[in-house]
This record gives sequence, structure tokens and C-alpha cells, in this order.
Amino acid sequence: MIRMGDSREAEIREEALRARRAQLVADTTCALLAQTRDLSLGEALAMMSRARRWVLELFPDKEQVFDLLYRPRFLRIVVERFRLSEDEIRFIS
Repeated sequence: MIRMGDSREAEIREEALRARRAQLVADTTCALLAQTRDLSLGEALAMMSRARRWVLELFPDKEQVFDLLYRPRFLRIVVERFRLSEDEIRFIS
């Protein structure tokens, strides 16, 4: 017999697993953005876009959360790496 609490615990475990996967995607993307030697700006932006898609597959309809949590991290690395100005970053934002 399955108790109601067991179902809720399974949901919590599943969400925690998805959150860990999203964090892994973000951390890996940050590392690649910062450490890939011959990365172009276009490739960096494509990498950010892929990470966004992967995270949103895990958490559909959470674009605002992605934009608050992960996008600033990615942009900070890209700005520093490619020495972009504030105006240029607004253009790619």
C-alpha cells in the first residue's frame, strides 16, 4: 500500500534531483565559458542558449527564475572574458 506521504516524498526527491541537474548544467556552462581557450562570442552565446533550454526542460515555465539565477552568472563571465562594455552587454542581453 502506498501512503500519501510516500508520494509527496518521491515528488520532493524528484524535484531535488532536477534542481541538482540544473545546477550541474549551470556550473558546467560557467566552467566552459571561462576556460575554453578558443571560444568565440557567438559560441559563448550559443552555449548560454543551450544551457537555458536544458534548464527549462527540467523546469518548464520558469524562465524568470533562470533569468534571475543563471543568466547573470553567464553574462558576467562573457563580459569579463570578451571585455565587453556596458552598452555592448545590453545589446546581447
